[in-house]
Amino acid sequence: MSKDIKKVVLAYSGGLDTSVILKWIALTYNCEVVTLTADLGQEEDLDGVDEKALATGASRAYVEDLREEFARDFIFPMMRANVVYEGRYLLGTSIARPLIAKRLVEIAHAEGAQAIAHGATGKGNDQVRFELASMALDPKLKMIAPWREWNFRSRTDLTNFAQQHGIPLPVAASRKLYSMDRNMLHCSFEGGELEDPWSEPLEGSYIMSVPIEQAPDAPEYIELEYLQGDPVALNGEKLSPAEMMKALNTLGGKHGIGRLDMVENRFVGIKSRGVYETPGGTIMHIAHRDLEGICLDRESMHLRDSLITRYSECVYNGFWFAPEREALQKLIDETQKNVTGTVRLKLYKGNVVPVGRKSPFSLYRADLATFEEDEVYNQADAAGFIRLQGLRLLGYKK
Repeated sequence: MSKDIKKVVLAYSGGLDTSVILKWIALTYNCEVVTLTADLGQEEDLDGVDEKALATGASRAYVEDLREEFARDFIFPMMRANVVYEGRYLLGTSIARPLIAKRLVEIAHAEGAQAIAHGATGKGNDQVRFELASMALDPKLKMIAPWREWNFRSRTDLTNFAQQHGIPLPVAASRKLYSMDRNMLHCSFEGGELEDPWSEPLEGSYIMSVPIEQAPDAPEYIELEYLQGDPVALNGEKLSPAEMMKALNTLGGKHGIGRLDMVENRFVGIKSRGVYETPGGTIMHIAHRDLEGICLDRESMHLRDSLITRYSECVYNGFWFAPEREALQKLIDETQKNVTGTVRLKLYKGNVVPVGRKSPFSLYRADLATFEEDEVYNQADAAGFIRLQGLRLLGYKK
């Protein structure tokens, strides 16, 4: 153990794992522990979490409302890129980690700490995300990852340690079926019956969205207004980024929108089955994509689309603060300057259906697209265009 570590800043939720980690770090490293609990819109009551951290041995406990920063500076830039990982996952857990890491580093600087710590396991992606972000922001800070260091191997081991040291156990901690992560963008579920890819998810995996069978039998129409790629108003009401996420989550959840059950490839090389609920993010993603159809030039759109996989890997693999992600963001934001307008959507039984779109920067021309008689397009011109396009194909197959 490093004798240079006198103070550590820990990402702390108040649950069993991070409570044990807090006490374990203090005892193992014989150091001060400062905690950070971030409100990212996980809809949990954080009252008393600071008192619990102090009672467990923390020297200081930060509880911070980061909802607006999370939506404005992390979710919205990512959504402007229309990013999905492996064609399906909207990156709800992935995008939260760089913000938490950023605040850990900032608090470490303010507190004069030598290290930061997290509760991610040695099998998952989060350890990579926390530590790569920390390396990018301050490579001098040391990292403590207890799940890679201690001898505990099960929840029973953690429970026994907690009881030995008088750490209050969370209500129903022993009965928790899933490993879950929730914020204003999504809720993820792993473990339990989900470890068998053939098993259908049980009712306990529904928190943000109702099952489709329980969704209303009548569709609901909404209008989502965008300004330079970001949603700014819902049904005519201006909303802040965090308010927008909350409102869309309520609408999407009501109609069973945003459920995903997939087996994905973790960065560390393990295939993992998870269920994700992303009701508001799904509405945003579909509406944004639809509005781009009338606002973006073809080649600009296709260039951006060719970068979706690259950008999604930056987010998923923990390279949010890497130069390539920042460069991609500049290009993407350039494409979004005219993505302004309104999309009308029908929400029904798990579906988000765009039914209308308009923009002051629309590139759509009815006089060109019409099937009726027009005076702006000579159809005979297409013959020469086709001949030129086909030159390279002449004699290709013999």
